[in-house]
Amino acid sequence: MPRIAYVNGRYLAHADAMVHVEDRGYQFADGVYEVCEVRHGLIVDLTRHLNRLDRSLAELRIARPMTRAALVVVICQTLRRNRVRNGMFYLQVTRGVARRDHVFPADGTPSSIVVTAKSTDQSAIARKNAFGIKAITVRDNRWDRVDIKSVGLLPNALARQQAKEAGAQEAIYVDHNGMVKEGAATNVWIVDADGKLVTRPAEHGILRGITRTTLIDIAAKLGLPLEERFFSVEEMMASREVFVTAATSICFPIVSIDGQAIANGHPGSVSQKIREAFFDIAEKTAI
Repeated sequence: MPRIAYVNGRYLAHADAMVHVEDRGYQFADGVYEVCEVRHGLIVDLTRHLNRLDRSLAELRIARPMTRAALVVVICQTLRRNRVRNGMFYLQVTRGVARRDHVFPADGTPSSIVVTAKSTDQSAIARKNAFGIKAITVRDNRWDRVDIKSVGLLPNALARQQAKEAGAQEAIYVDHNGMVKEGAATNVWIVDADGKLVTRPAEHGILRGITRTTLIDIAAKLGLPLEERFFSVEEMMASREVFVTAATSICFPIVSIDGQAIANGHPGSVSQKIREAFFDIAEKTAI
């Protein structure tokens, strides 16, 4: 079945879905996005994703393309038309189409919106959970407002490519003080020497991941001790477990960083426990 995309009010064959050459997302990365998991025909954590979308739009002063109720209808319709039961949708909003100029276009210029959806390979995700993934560390060279989920992802793409060329699947950003920030497309967690879950505070310098936020709820319900604090590369390398979280993967254990095994080089029990509890605790919205 051919894929279907929603572009500015129209459902189109994926191969025919296009945006204007002067869309500001294309020319300036002047836009924001969200990615959301779908499992068993249910959208995971939709409210939190849409709340973060609203925040990103407000921070960049981009007008909402439609009401939230209308957006939910579009998302669900796109998922239905693509027959997605286990997969994801991608949503992007830009400042719209206007003559190329660095300053904002005239008031009233409509925002542009694209929604796509696809099924994902659940067996590949299961293999990564069973065997873990590898990571490398890289110096953070991104702009300061990484708390906004902007489409300006060139540094992230370069970091992921560097990871791939090193035989790894994720790149972990490190700040100028040698403290861990986040992955190129994930939040980073450790289980420290005392058995406590640790992740960097999200007030500044990292994206407040939706899966990260839900995991905090899960830790509380499972009685897992948790601390939001800075931690160094050295502490990460010596920790009991390292794992990363993201909407489309939930919780991937990291078994090696920069070629060095983490703990015994196998996925740990804490990440497994969190992953098993996640879907039951997360918000679920029927398509």
